[in-house]
Amino acid sequence: MTPEEIFRLIEQGENESVEFKLNFNAETILALNAFANTKGGSVYIGISNDGNIVGTNILPETPAHILNEIKTKTYPVLIPEIEIFEVDKKKIIKLSIKEFPVKPVAVKGKYYKRVKNSNHQLSLQEISELHLKSFNTSWDNYLTNNYSITDVSIDKIQSLIDRVNSSRDVILEDDPMQFLRKFELIKDTQITNACHLLFSQNDVFYATIELGRFSDEVSIKDGITIRSDLFAQVNNILFFIKKHINKQYVFNGSPEREEKWQYPMSAIREIVVNMIVHRDYQHYGASSIKIYDNKIEFYNPGKLPENLSIENIFSGNYVSQIRNLKIATLFKEVKLIEKYGSGLTRIIKTFRNEKLKVPLFENFQDGFRVTIYSGSLGNGGVNGGVNGGVNGGVNDLYQLINSFPGENTKELANKMKKPYKTIEKWLAKLKTEKKIEFRGSSKNGGYYCL
Repeated sequence: MTPEEIFRLIEQGENESVEFKLNFNAETILALNAFANTKGGSVYIGISNDGNIVGTNILPETPAHILNEIKTKTYPVLIPEIEIFEVDKKKIIKLSIKEFPVKPVAVKGKYYKRVKNSNHQLSLQEISELHLKSFNTSWDNYLTNNYSITDVSIDKIQSLIDRVNSSRDVILEDDPMQFLRKFELIKDTQITNACHLLFSQNDVFYATIELGRFSDEVSIKDGITIRSDLFAQVNNILFFIKKHINKQYVFNGSPEREEKWQYPMSAIREIVVNMIVHRDYQHYGASSIKIYDNKIEFYNPGKLPENLSIENIFSGNYVSQIRNLKIATLFKEVKLIEKYGSGLTRIIKTFRNEKLKVPLFENFQDGFRVTIYSGSLGNGGVNGGVNGGVNGGVNDLYQLINSFPGENTKELANKMKKPYKTIEKWLAKLKTEKKIEFRGSSKNGGYYCL
């Protein structure tokens, strides 16, 4: 490396692939281990953390000593490339390591990864996932010793075959056992984790989902625990949600009335399927769905991958990383998944098209949480269709302000596609009822719910 390249590197500072050390020590080996378990990187010995070039003593035996220390303390053995160069008459050693093909690599029995400009010890869960990814597989593809083929429902497998055939041009003529072998859900006489989750004839305890209808954050009005197979979970969850959200019938001049739910059901279905397919089934915690008056929270064990941010989700600029490959494959076969990696994007698009508040996506505790917010039926219900001609517009406006606080009259009229004078009249009614207030100047202010 040239002095100019070194100065440029120092100016940029330590990052996900660069670390500075004054001397070769145990921390140097730990950094190389973290780089090998992530995307590779280099340690520069003779440069302080704040970027001062201090140099390091180099004897003829120094490179061999460094390599030997690294080899004896890492497993599988790491052998970095060594470069020695001089800057301002001071010697610098560069140790470079590529991403290791079979991960994770250990240093004295511990495992580390690189996160931004620091090294973090891997949890047992992260060690397991990193190992599985190295072999392009997933936990659900592994054989289980806890269950056998006798725990699997043949009727459920046949039902799935019939369901697959209903949407295929080329009909599957396999019997249930042939089907399991074709999709590698059984090997010899052992079944995979996916096979147990998808076709168990008994309760699946590590697929537990807790559902509740809450009147506030602590008071539950109704609840249910679901431990069914994964395909049954989709319909069971949707049934419970529909039972506890509002619906109205809209008469728009056509012979048949139209159902309008408090939330877009296509998006809810997408969220539910994503929960089931991407859940971390090795985690001890249960998934949960909490239904409130004006929102629903969906929580799943298993955070987003570190290289996938919430910003990536909203931009649509990301590549899907499927946690459970076998489960996802079978869900795609029966059209519960249309296209890998597009589910969250479709959810956002649906809420935007309905002019609803965009869902909140967040890493929460040891998992991932999606919160969706109510449409125009938050306080309506089935009777909304009867009263819709009188109060429906005012309620819709109230819910719109709740979802988009700070909008002015013109903006609200544009969103509702209603005349300006109509919106003014509805706003006056809501202000009289002390449900909303106007904040800010007449030019830049807007309406807020009380």
